[in-house]
Amino acid sequence: MRRTLILGGVALVGLAGAAGWTVMDGGGHASGGTETGAISTGTAAVTRTDVAERQVLSGKLGYAGAYQVQATGAGVVTKLPPVGRRIRRGDAAYEIDGTKVPLMYGTRPVWRAFEVGMTDGADVRQLESNLKALGYGDGLTVDDHYSTATYWAVRHWQDDRNLTVTGTVPLGQIVFAPGPVRVSALDVSPGTRVQAGHPVEHGTTPRQAVTVQVSPTELPNVKVGDPVVVTLPDQSTRRGRVSAIGTVATTPSTGGDGGDGGGGGGGTADQSTAPVTVTVTGTIHGLLDQTSVQVSIVAQQDRGVLAVPTTALRPLPGGAYEVIVVSGTARRHVTVRTGLFDESSGLVEVTGAGLAAGQRVEVPDDGS
Repeated sequence: MRRTLILGGVALVGLAGAAGWTVMDGGGHASGGTETGAISTGTAAVTRTDVAERQVLSGKLGYAGAYQVQATGAGVVTKLPPVGRRIRRGDAAYEIDGTKVPLMYGTRPVWRAFEVGMTDGADVRQLESNLKALGYGDGLTVDDHYSTATYWAVRHWQDDRNLTVTGTVPLGQIVFAPGPVRVSALDVSPGTRVQAGHPVEHGTTPRQAVTVQVSPTELPNVKVGDPVVVTLPDQSTRRGRVSAIGTVATTPSTGGDGGDGGGGGGGTADQSTAPVTVTVTGTIHGLLDQTSVQVSIVAQQDRGVLAVPTTALRPLPGGAYEVIVVSGTARRHVTVRTGLFDESSGLVEVTGAGLAAGQRVEVPDDGS
């Protein structure tokens, strides 16, 4: 509540200066509705809507998700993709003994060879789904059974990829990842001999995202799906939504000696944060990975409340405010109590005697 009042006060200092509203003095010598000079005015609607108070936090622009790509067979690593490469379904994830190992999509790792006569399983369905997506699905039913149709689909795929044509997929010939991988680092170098399960590279999804560290005291008010506004270094903005909220809060290391810097009082418990992932709309070009951005995120929200433009508020003595309800040529002064200030929409939550949605309130004319 204290922060709400501070935000409201800041907004209204600018408002009073811009609108030229006269503030009544302690003796009530000036009318609360008297303008200083000829101020051009218009009207705006009283609406019933959702009003949100937002907090601006620092974030890092990067990519969502985290994948570890492991070797599925033994051999010498002969080629690796460059950092930053996006590997999609069918692309080579790495090369072992001079043979490319294609990436396929799936959450189950490779743990056995695929061949006619093998027991049914979800890993077979995963393989068949990829074969169909790659264009080898004629006559193929995507299910848990490695059928004759699967055998022929594999043969056609192997032939097109210059692999040994057998109709079976031995261990080490493919690797699964949940989706496309943007390589962020290599875990081995060419010439390294690896065994199945050895980390080869790791990365993220190609989908851009912003990570924000949020205090646990704010987390109860943050939900997946909440809209946010991301401000880039050039002051342009992008809209986005909260896509994930970390479940574990961490406390940054204070570094031991000299860590209190003379302040001392806060305590590290108050400094703990949890990661919140924000997915942005569209693609952001021209910025490096881990570029700092500003994120305006909902800290508190009231739904279905009466709201007016902040410019409709007129200051009264003692920190109170009023609005002027306009109906034809009639003007009625209504003292209001303010709630949340929504800086992104320019609205403020209000309550007042006789105030209702659909009414018109007086606002300074912006000249447009």
